[in-house]
Amino acid sequence: MSTLATARTYQDDSVGSPDETGPAPLEGDLEEAGSDKRWGLSLFWRTFFLLAVLLAGSILAWLQTLRALEFEPRAIQTAQQIASLVNLSRAALIHADSIARVSLIKTMTEQERVRILPREPDDVFEPFDTDTLGKRITQELVVRLGPGTVVANSVNKEDGLWVGFVIDGDNYWMQTDKARFNQTGGRTWLIWLITAAVLSLAGAALIARLINRPLKELSFAAGKVRDGDFEASSLDENVTTGEIRAVNIGFNRMTQKLAKIEQDRVVMLAGISHDLRTPLARLRLETEMSVAETDARQHMVADIEQLDAIIDKFLDYARPDRVELFPVSLDEVLRVCTYSVREQKDIRVTLDVPPNIWVMADEVELRRVISNLLENARRYGKSRKSGVAEMNIAAKERDEWVLLKVRDHGPGVPPEKLASLTKPFFRLDEARTEATGAGLGLSIVDKTLSRMGGQFVLANTNSGGLAAHIKLKRSHAPNASQKGHRK
Repeated sequence: MSTLATARTYQDDSVGSPDETGPAPLEGDLEEAGSDKRWGLSLFWRTFFLLAVLLAGSILAWLQTLRALEFEPRAIQTAQQIASLVNLSRAALIHADSIARVSLIKTMTEQERVRILPREPDDVFEPFDTDTLGKRITQELVVRLGPGTVVANSVNKEDGLWVGFVIDGDNYWMQTDKARFNQTGGRTWLIWLITAAVLSLAGAALIARLINRPLKELSFAAGKVRDGDFEASSLDENVTTGEIRAVNIGFNRMTQKLAKIEQDRVVMLAGISHDLRTPLARLRLETEMSVAETDARQHMVADIEQLDAIIDKFLDYARPDRVELFPVSLDEVLRVCTYSVREQKDIRVTLDVPPNIWVMADEVELRRVISNLLENARRYGKSRKSGVAEMNIAAKERDEWVLLKVRDHGPGVPPEKLASLTKPFFRLDEARTEATGAGLGLSIVDKTLSRMGGQFVLANTNSGGLAAHIKLKRSHAPNASQKGHRK
C-alpha cells in the first residue's frame, strides 16, 4: 500500500490552526511573527512636529512682544492726535466771531467729520476707558487737556469718539470718527498669525524633509544590503553636505567589501564542492572494486553518498541570490515533490491543496524548498509512537498571497531555539538526534523563499510537531507568451 495519502480530508489541522503555540503567523501578519515591532512616529514627522512646536512658540512670543512694544507708543500717539484736534478746534472757535463760528462749525462737520455740540448736564455717555488702551489714552488726554476732560464712546446713544472740553466756561462736546484712532484689530493680528504659522509650517516641512532625505536613502540602501542586492545599495557620493558625503562614501565602501566577501564565499563554496566531487567519485569506484566484504562496502558507499549530499547542500546554499519568477502551479509542484517519497516507508504525506492555486516562483527553487522540508521532516519529525514521519501539507489563498503550511508530528523543538533553526550550520542535536546533514536545509529554504519574495516562519504546535509556514505571492495561470518564455 502506498505511503502517500492524497485524500483531501485534512480538516483537523488546517493552515493556521489554533493548536500552535502563540498566534498563528499565517492567520495574522507573517511579517511580524517572531519580531518585537514598536510603533512610533517616523523621523520626518518627529522632526516636523518639533520644528512646528518651536516655531509656534517663537511666533507667539514675538506676537506678545510686538503687542507690548506697540501699546505705549500707540496710546501716546492717539492721545496726541486727539488733543491736537481738540486744541485746534477750540482755538478756532475762540478766535472766530459769531458769524464765522457758525460757518466754521459747518465746514468742520462736512469736511473733517468733526462736530462741536454743547454739552448738557443731562447728557448720558459711555466712558471710553473700557480697556487698557482706552484707560491709557484717557489718562494722557486729561494730562494734555486739563482736569474736567471727558472721553466717551457714545453720547445719548450716538456712537463716535466724544471729547468733552471747556471754552470760556462753557462745556462742549467734540465728536469725531472713532475709526481714525482705532488700534490694530484682533482680526488683523489673527490674519498675521495664521500667515506666519502657515509659512513656518511649510518651512518646517521643507527642513524636516531635507534632514530626513539622507537618512531615508541610507535606510533604503541598508535594506537592499540586507536583501543581498549590493548593486542597488549605492549612495550618492557627490552631495554638498560634507558629513553626509562622508557617510555615503563609507557606506559604499562597506557594501563593496561585503559584495566582494559574498562573491568570494560563493566562489569558494562552489570551488570546494566541485573539487571534492572528483576524489569522492574515485573513492566510490575504488570501494566498489577493492572492498570484498559486502557489509563494509555498503557502509563505505553510504558514507560517500552522505558526503556527496552535503556537497549538494553547499552548492544549493551558494547559489546566486537573483532568480526569475514565473507563475507556478503549487499543486503540481507538491505532487512532483511528494511522488519521490511515496515509496519510502518512514514518511507519509497528506495533501490539502486546491488544484488551481498559482504562485510567483522559480519552479526548480520551489521544488528544492519542498524537498528540503520533506527531507527535514523525514529525518527529524518522526512520531515517537509509530516511527513514521506523518506530514500534513495545506494551502489557501488570501488576498494577494498564498499561505502554505507544512507540518510534521514529531517532537518539535524548544521555543527559544526556533529562531536559530534557519541559521547556517545550526543543528539541534538534543531535540533531533539524527543529525546527519550539514545544517543547511532550513537555511536554504529561508534564503530561497526570500529570493522569491516570500516569507518563512517556523512554529511549534501544541499537539506535537513543527509547522513550517510559507507565504508566496499569488499569481494567475500563465498565458501562452509566459509559457513560451519559460521554455
